[in-house]
Amino acid sequence: MKARHPKAPPLPAYPGLRVVSDEIVWNGRFPLQLVRFHHRRFDGRESGLRTWELWRRGPAVAVLPYDPGADRVALIEQFRLPALAAGLDPVMTECAAGFVDPGETPEAAARREAMEETGLAPARLERMGRWILSQGGCDETITCFCACLPLPEPGAAAHHGLTEEHEDIRLKILAAEEAFAMLDDNRIANATAALALFWLRTHRDRLRREWA
Repeated sequence: MKARHPKAPPLPAYPGLRVVSDEIVWNGRFPLQLVRFHHRRFDGRESGLRTWELWRRGPAVAVLPYDPGADRVALIEQFRLPALAAGLDPVMTECAAGFVDPGETPEAAARREAMEETGLAPARLERMGRWILSQGGCDETITCFCACLPLPEPGAAAHHGLTEEHEDIRLKILAAEEAFAMLDDNRIANATAALALFWLRTHRDRLRREWA
């Protein structure tokens, strides 16, 4: 019997869930699972047979570097083909982010991704929270962190990314107020970056007191 993809284990048991079939229909880096199931409705009855394509991407992390003294943030820009397919500008403004490797903690992954994509080494991390990104079809979750560290002046040019993955990542240093203005003008089209900046705007005064 062929072993299941490590990113696509059988679904965990849940009260009222009855799995009829569970099939891996695409076994690439991120497998696609076809699940037929019934579940308990809110009125207590069993649902009809449902068929769901489940894209298994797994846990990821994102990091928003923040300099509390200079009141600056570090974002990145890179080309994203799915954004182009969605009718958006494919050069997206984002947070440094990536997947958690097997056996790696989210904190360790956040520090690794910050170094790979921004060249920055966080002195301190604060966890913002963990969220699911596309619950209608994908199991990918994102754990976001705010990183405390000194940042260079806005406009400082720097490029990063893994050569073996053909990454082309441009570092973008901004005053916090400028980043918030981009957020309010909907110039941040990336949901994770928007979520992180909303969190920072709420917690910014506290971080400046605690991290000064």
